[in-house]
Amino acid sequence: MTSFGPPRASSGGSKSRSSSAGSTSSTGSKPSSAGSSGRPVKTRPSDRLNPKTIDPFNERGPKSAFATVYANGGVPCRLVHGSVKHKLHWDIPVEEVAYDPVLITLTEGLRETKHPYIFVAQMGFKELLEVYESSEKILPVLPKIIAPLRAALSHSDGQVFEGSLNSVVQLSAAAGAHLNPHLKQLLGCMSKRSMEKKYKDKVATALQQIEQSCGRESLPIIKAKVPTYSSIFT
Repeated sequence: MTSFGPPRASSGGSKSRSSSAGSTSSTGSKPSSAGSSGRPVKTRPSDRLNPKTIDPFNERGPKSAFATVYANGGVPCRLVHGSVKHKLHWDIPVEEVAYDPVLITLTEGLRETKHPYIFVAQMGFKELLEVYESSEKILPVLPKIIAPLRAALSHSDGQVFEGSLNSVVQLSAAAGAHLNPHLKQLLGCMSKRSMEKKYKDKVATALQQIEQSCGRESLPIIKAKVPTYSSIFT
């Protein structure tokens, strides 16, 4: 055991100096990371991407519900940083992902304002809706994702609103006319933002895409909330 007290007295000055030098060397050396075997622990590149192994974003303070679920592995995908753009890597084939609860969790994450949570939520939502014949998986959870989607549309952050607006368009393309019974719950938020010059054209374009996907039956629903809307069928 290394002694951190003063060196013991000895008859030889050289021994005293040697002991003192050794003590200085021991206390001055930097600690090294080692495992139980005494060998240095190596970090695998995949550990940097896996939310189950570390806190990937090293945040202080309380996390949002989505951030906590993601960090605990509740969303089976990982963020892969690219030199040009980021992408998601799914731990299982995306076709095998359980939409309940994963799609619901991703929809709740659309309200995130911090990177990379906002990217994970928006991209994950989009990729699940792009799965072949995803409509069959969407319909059972459709009533459960409307409330969090509306909350995202109501968010004061512009990036969150634009991202959730795109998500509504993506949802309409996947769900089609099945979205019509829920559409009015989303249109109120879109109507308010259409009053702002910054979002007027974006909302109008989104409404046209929604009408195209949801069919003519969606027109009276849209017009009831956005009277100034011009149908693509006229």
